[in-house]
Amino acid sequence: MSGLLELFQMMDLIDLIDILLTSVIFYYAIKFIRERRAGKLAVGVFLLVLLEIAGVAFELPVIGFLMQNLFQVGIIAMIILFQPELRSALEKIGGVQVGGIRGIIAQGDAKQMEQLSQQVEAVCTAVCDLALDKTGALIVFERSTKLGEYIRSGTVLNADISPRMIKNIFFNKAPLHDGALIVREGRLYAAGCFLPLPTNNEIDRDFGTRHRAAIGMSENSDAIVVVVSEETGIISLAKEGQLQRNYDYRKLFNDLMLELSPNRFAAAQNQQNQQGADRSDDAPKA
Repeated sequence: MSGLLELFQMMDLIDLIDILLTSVIFYYAIKFIRERRAGKLAVGVFLLVLLEIAGVAFELPVIGFLMQNLFQVGIIAMIILFQPELRSALEKIGGVQVGGIRGIIAQGDAKQMEQLSQQVEAVCTAVCDLALDKTGALIVFERSTKLGEYIRSGTVLNADISPRMIKNIFFNKAPLHDGALIVREGRLYAAGCFLPLPTNNEIDRDFGTRHRAAIGMSENSDAIVVVVSEETGIISLAKEGQLQRNYDYRKLFNDLMLELSPNRFAAAQNQQNQQGADRSDDAPKA
């Protein structure tokens, strides 16, 4: 204990900052890989490290020899094994920086928020109509991570957002209805696009191709993906590899406004105020 106290007394502000930053990095790394296939790979690497420590502690020559040779190529092997997760993590780090700068520039731009509200309203109207008719749909909202490689797999439209246009694209006799519709900078930019499948093998088997593609797209980028089930008409939203289901018009509109707003903090505050106003309206009058 005395040695531990001396160690704490020797620490200065730089050491505390170093420990804090390291803790934050480990926290977000664990949070990132926890729900992905990389979680199981990380457990395997951790067990190998424990085996190496045990070999050194108990002086096991064979184990020590095997682990020493294994870890000589361990870094290259880890880069190969974790390549999809590393790519996704780097894209998300870059997306946070770009999104933050964009939010500062666009803060307080009421005109831009009004335009976004009209676009989201058009999408929500079309999605609810498609859900009512049980017409499948897959709509991807591009954010900071550019989706050019997926846009090239489809047909570029570059059209204005309107409910009629979206419903025409996903009409079951239309040539582009099977693929994804990608929305870029407030435009229906490309349709019939192919999306990546998820890396998580533990997804509910009841999910069809559209839902799996939505999860895969949200794993590989910071995009927001809206899905309409062709079998049940249920509306779902995918974000960061997670799928939330059973959306109605109001919930879908609020969540899309919150996620697509250049100033997300202000959007969150507006959403909370709106929910408070709705509860007040629903409350019984004296």
